Amino acid sequence: MSTAVFIPTTETGLAQVLTEAPEAAAARLAGRLAEAAATTDQEGSFPAEEFQWLRAVGLLAAPLARHLGGADLMQPAHTLDLLRTLKHIGRGNLAVGRVYEGHANALLLLQQFGEKEQLQRWAAEARAGHLFGVWNTEGQDGVQLEPQPNGRYRLHGSKTFGSGAGHLTRPLITGKLPNGGWQMFILPTDTQPTTLDTSFWRPLGMRATASFKVDLTGAEIGSEDLLGQPGDYYQQPGFSGGAIRFAAVQLGAAEAVFDETRRFLRTLGRTDDPYQRMRLGELAALIEGGNLWLRGAADHAARPGAAAAAEATVAYANLTRTAIEDICLKVLQLAERCVGARGLLRPEPFERLHRDLTHYLRQPAPDAAVADAGRFVLGQTTPAFSLWQHD
Repeated sequence: MSTAVFIPTTETGLAQVLTEAPEAAAARLAGRLAEAAATTDQEGSFPAEEFQWLRAVGLLAAPLARHLGGADLMQPAHTLDLLRTLKHIGRGNLAVGRVYEGHANALLLLQQFGEKEQLQRWAAEARAGHLFGVWNTEGQDGVQLEPQPNGRYRLHGSKTFGSGAGHLTRPLITGKLPNGGWQMFILPTDTQPTTLDTSFWRPLGMRATASFKVDLTGAEIGSEDLLGQPGDYYQQPGFSGGAIRFAAVQLGAAEAVFDETRRFLRTLGRTDDPYQRMRLGELAALIEGGNLWLRGAADHAARPGAAAAAEATVAYANLTRTAIEDICLKVLQLAERCVGARGLLRPEPFERLHRDLTHYLRQPAPDAAVADAGRFVLGQTTPAFSLWQHD
């Protein structure tokens, strides 16, 4: 059995005060994250110190609304700021970016579906430095909530790919009620023990995300820990539209590959090679294309009526994740040709970046995502230039 350990900011001497825009704070931390990334690149590891850095500059509270002590980062009007913040963190360390994206996702769901008293409590915990996240994937022994006579619920079953397991102290988890409803809840893992199966996580990349199998059997929660109504987790466009967030983290890693490729070629004195120049030009075009997709996704999410037009929002998100996946794969291939076998040797960062990005690109249902976007556009009659109504 294990219990996540919470280290409040007061014990570490870190004051969680956001003194600059989240994007600027993330951009400033990116280099420091990159320098430390190799240290935690091993199975069973986790970038705990790096999350203390995020706590120190207020990035764990940034997804909260301003009246809750945050920076309104999850508001539709601030979507571009959010995506760029995620991109910078992913540029520094993809494992940190993946866990931080889950933290932001959880705080978004809390603000969408939480009652006032719940939200005040959970917001205070985020400001204090608790790490949130979302655990939804499960295998055969899925999580079930068993009602108790005292109004509490006893948990049974496991989640897989529980990123940050052993370090997240407030994971948002989905489980099945006796009537079949799919219910969200927050589990305080610093007081409720869980059993971690670390042997589950033997990945190609993203080793430091600690994405273990987590057995919740024996833990208990109260009604105050339940979030929203059964089925709320799958409401659109939030459920599928959130793909633009992990796409932003992925693009950050592609930018890191670009930066390291250019540095490597300069170190070798290969900047005059016409073929290397051609490849770098192609890489620059790919990276800029990814950034334009993020801007388009942000414009779409921020436009009036985006939430009501759920189908269009989901379709655009699916196009964004598909395009950025393709961009990242092409960036990796071109970078390999640029640096050759020598560049893929440790301690050069390419080997780790390649593994991490390749693994993280394998998001669920990629074919279904692009097919769903195709289904949407086939059902439209507007000309291509006005299909998404960005204006």
